[in-house]
Amino acid sequence: MENKNIEEKDIYNNEIIFLKTVSLKDKYNFYEYLSVMLDWGVSIVESLESVESKITSAYFKIKIKELITYISSWDSFSKSMKNIPDVFEKSEISIIEAWESTWTLAASLMKISDDLKKVSDLRNRVKWALTYPIIIFLFLFLALFIVLTFVIPELQDLFANAEVELPLSTRLLIASSDFVINNLWLLFLSFSSFILFIYWYKNTVNWRRNIEEFLFSLPLIWTIYKNYILSNIASTLASLIGSWVSILKTLRLVWKSTNNTVYEGLFDEIWSIVGWWEQIVVAMRNVDPNKEYFPADYLQMLSVWERTANIEAISIKLSKQYWKEVDYSLINLTKWIEPVAILLTAVFVTWFAFAIVWAILKVTQSI
Repeated sequence: MENKNIEEKDIYNNEIIFLKTVSLKDKYNFYEYLSVMLDWGVSIVESLESVESKITSAYFKIKIKELITYISSWDSFSKSMKNIPDVFEKSEISIIEAWESTWTLAASLMKISDDLKKVSDLRNRVKWALTYPIIIFLFLFLALFIVLTFVIPELQDLFANAEVELPLSTRLLIASSDFVINNLWLLFLSFSSFILFIYWYKNTVNWRRNIEEFLFSLPLIWTIYKNYILSNIASTLASLIGSWVSILKTLRLVWKSTNNTVYEGLFDEIWSIVGWWEQIVVAMRNVDPNKEYFPADYLQMLSVWERTANIEAISIKLSKQYWKEVDYSLINLTKWIEPVAILLTAVFVTWFAFAIVWAILKVTQSI
């Protein structure tokens, strides 16, 4: 036993050296494997032991062993997850906690797995959409740095000896080159300080809300983000109310599962209003009179649910519809970003070519 503990400790230490996180792929595979094992009638502890052998992350393996230890001590699955907050999100724990009371744990695990797959797919698609523009910007930055630090200084002697007035674009290029060369260490320190500030600030309380508010200020990004949240809200409503969880408890859990500070605040108010026997749609309209966060068609579909009590079918349709909207928004994002990146590159190339060529023509004409 002692050797086993030492071996596990060594694995854990090796993982710390590199990365102490759990990937989305490992997490959705974990929930999917566990759901399948529970569906087969395997006990929760045996299922976790089997799933642990399939996980590739050494850090996640250690956390699963901790989970087994808590469950073996007669803690519930959701309570055991709360003891490992660095791996399991509050939204995941909330959904499992709700479904445990209905004895449908396997279904909740599969739902979380599907949701995480959607998140992973969305992130991969956003990364793919941004890869080409990012590469362009990196090459543009590298080209700008080389031009300002190596090319322009070589041409300055030629321009200095010529008794001609240089064009404004050329003077700006020379001034930029002088500034970069004379303040290279200052620029490096400023950039390093900015990176350190971001690293520190992301651990503060205000980081998440400020980032979300910044995303909301970007029209295309905000559309994608909002549609994803609305799809997730509809999916969670369908799952929880379909499992006979009370309306107030469902709203509280949806509040946690949005994982967005703005929507968390809205659902806090919605929960309070519904607690006074008001309808959910009426509460949503009260907290969002401009329909900025809950669009009119979304509220209309939910009002149909409240009249017909057909929550599962309507919420599933809403979830699918808004996931399609995410797809459309991603396509629009790609259409806009690539031309903007190409346009900025063209502006730089034009500026450089115009500044250098025009200046050289003036110098040669004066000879």
